[in-house]
Amino acid sequence: MSTNLVIDHLPHLDVANPDGLAGKERDCLRLTSEQRRWVRGRLTTAAGREVGLALPTGTVLAPDAVLWVDENWFLAVEAAPEPVLRVTPPDAPTAIRYAFEVGNRHFPLALDGADLLVPDDSAMVQLLDRLGASWHRDTAVFRPVGRAHSHDHPDAHPHAHPHAQPDAP
Repeated sequence: MSTNLVIDHLPHLDVANPDGLAGKERDCLRLTSEQRRWVRGRLTTAAGREVGLALPTGTVLAPDAVLWVDENWFLAVEAAPEPVLRVTPPDAPTAIRYAFEVGNRHFPLALDGADLLVPDDSAMVQLLDRLGASWHRDTAVFRPVGRAHSHDHPDAHPHAHPHAQPDAP
């Protein structure tokens, strides 16, 4: 199947008409955290549609961002579970120290309750072991802190800002 649909910008959705997607089939792209940052390439949706993404450099897609609206269906982003290291700090000061150490190495970090999530990477394993952290491998949706930027405009549907740059770690 060839790529018939190439998405090169995000649609503007009217929040005054929240039912604008009602009655349309919802299809999704299940994307990892990294895929939500590097939004160029050919992908297959959950329903089997092949789409091309050619969004502007710096685009960061938030989970549930709407990428395309057609007459009978729309395409949204879904966060895909991915391999992570789940770190369970014993207290808040230790959590802050771990977060600092992870950020100091320019790795993303996510929060899941009292746990910290970091990419399953050998450098992170070495760091966590050196710190004496309690951790285990897991699979989870990874939503890094400070990565997705949503519009705050009252006339815009919540979705990733097409000109947002990821926060510097």
